[in-house]
Amino acid sequence: MADKIKSFFQKKKINTKFMKAGKGYKLTDSTSTILTPAESKEPIRRAEPTEEAKIAGQAALARLEAKKTDKPRFNTSYAAIQARVRRELELERKAQQNLQAESLTSKEQKDKPEDPSIFAVTDVFFRCPYLSDEILLRDEWKKKIREFLYEQLRGEEAGLTACLIIQSCNTGKERIESCVETLGKYLDNIINNPDIEKYWKIRMCNRIFQEKVLPVEGALDFLNAAGFEQKRLLHNESEEDFLVWSPNNCSIENLTMLDEALKSAEPIPIELDRNLQVLMPSQARVRNELPPSFFTMTPEEIKREQQLRTEAVERNQMLRTKAMRERDEQRALRKYKFAILRIKFPDGIILQGTFSVHEKFHSVAEFVAENLVDDKVPFLLSTPDGIKLLEECNDKTLLELRLIPTAILEFSWNADHENLNKPKEYLKEEILSYIQAV
Repeated sequence: MADKIKSFFQKKKINTKFMKAGKGYKLTDSTSTILTPAESKEPIRRAEPTEEAKIAGQAALARLEAKKTDKPRFNTSYAAIQARVRRELELERKAQQNLQAESLTSKEQKDKPEDPSIFAVTDVFFRCPYLSDEILLRDEWKKKIREFLYEQLRGEEAGLTACLIIQSCNTGKERIESCVETLGKYLDNIINNPDIEKYWKIRMCNRIFQEKVLPVEGALDFLNAAGFEQKRLLHNESEEDFLVWSPNNCSIENLTMLDEALKSAEPIPIELDRNLQVLMPSQARVRNELPPSFFTMTPEEIKREQQLRTEAVERNQMLRTKAMRERDEQRALRKYKFAILRIKFPDGIILQGTFSVHEKFHSVAEFVAENLVDDKVPFLLSTPDGIKLLEECNDKTLLELRLIPTAILEFSWNADHENLNKPKEYLKEEILSYIQAV
């Protein structure tokens, strides 16, 4: 086999040499017919290339030159493009985060008060005598009240507790009243028609139930306590969810009691704490700022709106009537929810308390009286410009008297009762202990 392979390749070599030898001729042919190299035909001249061909050639040369350079070519694969996009997006995201962090830091530094001691009070605090003697913020009390009520929901008075949840754990007076009215109709229909079973069922897909009852916290708990159970019933050839009342779960007598409780229930009240403080004159001069909780709007929004209104007033001052100016003043006053009143005594000590702007002035008089050494001696409160706030002011709100958001009232014993022994001191000793070190 090896000899055959060698013979095969040898023949191939011979044939190749023979083909390269040129055109063959016979030995008997005349030598004149044999062409010599000198007599060979001249090469055919190529035509001049066109302009398009020249441009194409130049482009080809340029491509060849580009290949020779060491510059790496851009990777056009989809994966490479995605990777590059991800890198750029990541860099952009980091740059944006850095910018936001710098902006936030700058804003915090700008908004941060220089010293917390400049506030007249740190915040607005409340009490809830029904639950405890603690003094907490409003939001803290809301959370505590909700937790307390849901703990009671597991007990025997689940229906009454649900009534309190409806009133205390929801917002929007109209929303609560609408829910109570709807629940009352459900119960009244059963109480007035205990033998008509169509009133025993509440279709949960009903629009009124969906809009007025289901979204209100505590409403389903109330219906469960009233003897309703959720069941699947056939309606229009398909099954739907219903709340079904059963006399075995709740008697008509208990249903009547729950109906009355539902309509008479009120929110668990929280009372504004006076946040009593006793200040020296130097402290009162410094602590003048109000915390944001005193406003129905943020201080920034108030300042911006005041600026816009001031500009509008300046433009239209000649066209504005007294009634229009008074309306604007009332609108401005409604921005405040609370007021700080400072009672300045003749010895220079200042008694400070926090009030709602809707409280009557007699609450201020009571606050002062309960902290006096002798609350039996009549006294007067006057504004710094000498206007005495007499008995006719007692039924007016602080908003009506313009004693908001802060006001200073001067204390004096009533000169009309000269026969009474007037104490030389004013505040009780235990109240004076509230004075803080300067």
